[in-house]
Amino acid sequence: MAWRCIELPVLVDIRELITCRAGLATGDVGRITDAALAWEGERVVWAGPAGDLPASLASEQTISANGRLVLPGLVDAHTHICFGGWRADEFEKRCRGVSYQQIAAGGGGILRTVEQTRAADPETLFEFARGHLDQMVQLGVTTVECKSGYGLSVADELKILRVYSRLQKEHDVNIVSTFLGAHTVPPEFSGDRSGYVDLVCDVMLPAVAEEDLATYCDVFVEDGAFSADEARRILRKAKELGLGAKLHVDQLGDGGGASLAAEMEAVSADHLEYTNDEGIRRMTEAGVVPVALPLASLYLRQPPMNARQWIAAGCEVAVATDFNPGSAPSYHLPLAMMLACTMNGLTPSESVLGATRVAARAVGLSDDLGSLEPGKRADFCVLDSRSLDHWLYHFRSNQMVSTYIGGKMVWSLS
Repeated sequence: MAWRCIELPVLVDIRELITCRAGLATGDVGRITDAALAWEGERVVWAGPAGDLPASLASEQTISANGRLVLPGLVDAHTHICFGGWRADEFEKRCRGVSYQQIAAGGGGILRTVEQTRAADPETLFEFARGHLDQMVQLGVTTVECKSGYGLSVADELKILRVYSRLQKEHDVNIVSTFLGAHTVPPEFSGDRSGYVDLVCDVMLPAVAEEDLATYCDVFVEDGAFSADEARRILRKAKELGLGAKLHVDQLGDGGGASLAAEMEAVSADHLEYTNDEGIRRMTEAGVVPVALPLASLYLRQPPMNARQWIAAGCEVAVATDFNPGSAPSYHLPLAMMLACTMNGLTPSESVLGATRVAARAVGLSDDLGSLEPGKRADFCVLDSRSLDHWLYHFRSNQMVSTYIGGKMVWSLS
């Protein structure tokens, strides 16, 4: 290939470049020692050993990584960052042994956040969510999937999704919006489940599609939430309107959710703590990405997903935070990655892949991000650690030094 002689940024003095490129053996993160990374505009144009950097790419715009690690920007493939208030008192109750289900039955849980979110004005919600994103960038996160689901009315679901649309325009982080109107049945429809499903299908989804406010439609399939048949109806309507499918399944019991995800050709299915062998087989064959959410398992004291079962079946596992005010009130993706090792059974390399290349698949963006190779977005972060293994083994609050999105440094420790 003939390189053009142009001035473009080159990151040098990289002790180890973690490319996460495709086509490698399971668990191989594509390490390159003594590396360099070059980009033009928003796109990577070269990644490899520093000694092999083409002379035509030599640049006065050299940036030193100072002997640190460089890896693709982290992708949080499951969050609920827009909500109207916290629920720390419920955390205290769970510490005393009150179950999540008991708290919900007493007026807490999702419906309490719905009440708080409905009461919040759009500007307050925007500033609240933007603050979360600012902190996530400092942790190396460059792409976030953001779900609605705390409005549960036409006006309030649209209010949340419009916040995400505004964040996409005004914040550096890449936003993937997901409509989760089928999170639970709101109190005004407590005696009319079918009426609420009608509202989701016949009013909410068309309104979301008309404003192009979401890429995906998600459904929470669980006892107390929605049934498999209700999910089928909702996701088929979403598909008619051009939205892809995602699912919350098998979190509190084996409800056949993984098989449903395969049937509905979902891009991902999340939680999966109780998925059976048949569900694992069907999701693997269908190419649905399983997403581990260890923070939710930790906070709820639930058995975690056994990621080794999925790996043994030939299925790579994504890792996300499930950041929300109830069951996973933390946006710390590196913490979730460490817990994916200790609780879900991933190796550190598998966990890093789960928050980069595999997570990019879980949001439908693997052609554009999740790895550092020519043509991909120049989303990356600089990490001050001896190695990937040491990063997740010796956990500290934050070991990131800088974060780049689209080739632009958007945060630096110095």
